[in-house]
Amino acid sequence: MTMYASAERRAAPDGKIPRYLLRAMFALVICVLALVTYARLSDVPLSATPPEGAIVAERKLILSFNDLSGAVQVLNPDGSPMVDLGPEEGGFVAGVARVINRERIKNRSAPDGPVVLVRRDTGRIAITDPSTGWSADLMGFGADNARAFARLLDR
Repeated sequence: MTMYASAERRAAPDGKIPRYLLRAMFALVICVLALVTYARLSDVPLSATPPEGAIVAERKLILSFNDLSGAVQVLNPDGSPMVDLGPEEGGFVAGVARVINRERIKNRSAPDGPVVLVRRDTGRIAITDPSTGWSADLMGFGADNARAFARLLDR
C-alpha cells in the first residue's frame, strides 16, 4: 500500500501538470535556445554537412517531364535528347525534376534551364540548379537513387 500512497502524492490535483515538471520543461527550452544562440553568434562550423571534395566529373542537363507517371526525358543543354526514362527507371529522377520545377516556380525562374550534376572525389554525387541556387547531395536519398543520376553522369 505504501507504493500506491506515494504515487498518489506525486499526482497533481485535478489532472494538472505538476509545477516542478513545468519548470523543468521551461528550463530545457531555455537551455536549448541558449545553445542555439551561442552556436549562431560564435560561428561554430556546421558538423552534419557532407564532406566537400574536388569535382572529378560534371555535366549539364535538362530534366523534362510531362506528367506524374515517373517518366522523364533527359536532354543535353542544346536541347537534343540524351535519354528517355520510363516510369520504372526514371521515378527518382522525375521526382527530383518536380522538386526543381517547384523551386523554379517559387523563384520565378525559367522552367527549362539546365541543372548541373557533379561527382566529387569523395564519391558523392550532387545536383545543383544554378537559376535558383537549390542543390542536393544525392547520397542522402540512398545508393540506388544516387546510382540513377550516376548513370546519367557517365553517359
